[in-house]
Amino acid sequence: MEHRLMRQLTGGLLVLTALIALPATGASSKTTQPPEDILRRNMDPAVQPGNDFFAYANAGWLRRNPIPASESRWGIGEVVREELYTRLRQINERAAGTANPPGSEQRRIGDFWTTAMDAAKAERLGIQPLQTELQRVAAIQNAAGVVDTCFAWQPLGVTTFLGLSVGQDEKQSDVMAVHLSQDGLGLPERDFYFNEEKGVAKIRTEYVAHIRRVLKLLGRAEAEAKSAATRVMDFETALAKASRKLEDLRDPERNYNKMPPAELMRKHTPGINWNERLLARGLRVETVIVGQPEFFTALEELLKGTPIPVLQDYLRFHLVSEFAPYLSKKFDDEHFAFYGKVMNGQKEPRPRWKRVLDAQEGAMGMVLGRIFVQEYFPATTKQRYVNLVEAIRSAYRDRIEQLDWMTAATKAKAQIKLAAMTAKVGYPDKWKDYSTLVVGTNSYVENLMNASRWHYQDMLAKHGRPVDRTEWSMTPQTYNAYYKAENNEIVLPAAQFIIPGFADADVDDAVIYGYSGASTIGHEITHGFDDEGRQFDEKGNLADWWTAKDATNFQQRAEVMVKQFDAYTPLPGLHINGKASLGENIADYGGLLLGLEAFKKTEQYRNGETIAGLTPMQRFFLGYALGWLTQEREASLRRNLLGDVHAPPKWRVLGPLSNIPEFHEAFGVKPGQPLWRSPDARVKIW
Repeated sequence: MEHRLMRQLTGGLLVLTALIALPATGASSKTTQPPEDILRRNMDPAVQPGNDFFAYANAGWLRRNPIPASESRWGIGEVVREELYTRLRQINERAAGTANPPGSEQRRIGDFWTTAMDAAKAERLGIQPLQTELQRVAAIQNAAGVVDTCFAWQPLGVTTFLGLSVGQDEKQSDVMAVHLSQDGLGLPERDFYFNEEKGVAKIRTEYVAHIRRVLKLLGRAEAEAKSAATRVMDFETALAKASRKLEDLRDPERNYNKMPPAELMRKHTPGINWNERLLARGLRVETVIVGQPEFFTALEELLKGTPIPVLQDYLRFHLVSEFAPYLSKKFDDEHFAFYGKVMNGQKEPRPRWKRVLDAQEGAMGMVLGRIFVQEYFPATTKQRYVNLVEAIRSAYRDRIEQLDWMTAATKAKAQIKLAAMTAKVGYPDKWKDYSTLVVGTNSYVENLMNASRWHYQDMLAKHGRPVDRTEWSMTPQTYNAYYKAENNEIVLPAAQFIIPGFADADVDDAVIYGYSGASTIGHEITHGFDDEGRQFDEKGNLADWWTAKDATNFQQRAEVMVKQFDAYTPLPGLHINGKASLGENIADYGGLLLGLEAFKKTEQYRNGETIAGLTPMQRFFLGYALGWLTQEREASLRRNLLGDVHAPPKWRVLGPLSNIPEFHEAFGVKPGQPLWRSPDARVKIW
């Protein structure tokens, strides 16, 4: 279980795979073969592209690069992250080795690093950093005390029954509102508690054993810990039963239920006085936005009907789960035994220094970000990607006008939204002030708690203030990107433009437009028009700007994609959830179309010359596949099939490409081959 700060920064967002930086849009194509072609060396020419294009493009590299014992997956993304780790470690070690004045950013970085890397101190402290909170749990006498603890732990990022956040009102994007949502599960999603596939069933068994071992580490006898673990699992299963499924959480209308706090109390949770709870947080509100009202109704009954000792054990377990990786070795080892080995298939933990950098990213990543971009992201690189964004936007503008299924009225609204979409490239124009963040040398856990409290108070302080649309939800060194519907913006951090081992001159436009244009920029822009994003207008408000006819046409075309992905079964008994992954699949498909459209305007495409025996069009599609060059362990694949809205990387290549005519033509895909789809069976949306 990751610390909540890290989940807030990374949850639900597309993990991109950046290998190559791109030359300026419109740059001359390269017509001579580089010393070692970036595509040829990864390929497996023994595979027919129409049978398995992912293997055709990537299997050579994957065979030469097995998954390390410390990893659950390995591919281009991990290669980039290795370089990020090295650079961030250098920043930390430099700060730790210098006498910096108290309160300075360099002092915060150095103190965090030094304290977190001190494994001997963590060993000496043992469970001591959590003693105050464990005593809080021991003092609980009734359900009200359980709720008190739930609210007390929200600033610490500890998973409990409900989530409370301050964010933009989906129907008034210029207003910051209080949101309440379902929460409280120790497994990634509700379906882990019910799916009967044998691997998932084994996870449930191992999870109960893990809870038992954690309670034993806290001093419980074997028999008592075993009985308590079963009861905690029963409680979580009841919470899961009341929770909405992954695909249902993607419906913005259904998950928008605005009501006064008094109404929430009267109709759903009489045991929680919401006005009092919110006022205690400094939140004076007339309404709250409740994501899943039925969950709160069920929660009320569960809190009433569950014995207090069971709720206490549930709280103890979740507290330790949040902070175990930062405690002494026995807690860290037990955490890894379940969340690393069972859930992800890792054979050994990552080195401590990498795990410290992961934790630091969530705690104070923006502090490092300012230094990172100064050292590794020049203005010229930023401008290159600004240019490519506009090339992709122009391609989308043309495609919208060419649609034969959309009326002129909806096309006009779509063009307005596309033109209004903001692109944030590289790093924030305005850096957040972290001067009040306290970082000391007492303990690793204390620093993480301080950071959690700081971020929580920063979030609460936004209520009642104007929306800051310049703020970023990712740090520049994050290997990721996102589209935010409420701001109608795409955000592309600097780290995705890292070039591990290749200079710009070694990479041709075809690869760039397939890799960065399609799988990154085009993907994120298309999110503004996927099944969820299309429900928001150009200002970021949840508002219907579609004609009824066009909405029906979109839904019918999207349903074709749902059925296509439902038919993929990466593991026996587990298929891809076509409905839950629909938005990502539409974005992959749309991104490919946009990258392709933009590439057709380049000199390389017009000249049609081959490089390393590959045509420009072939190189474009191989460049796209390069972005998903990844292999993962079975445990990781199982976890992602049930708990992730993204399809596994292989099917993010096979699925969208099977619908694109130019792909069939470029590689001579024939009827009868697995990737062949007849024209009338292909998805046709954007």
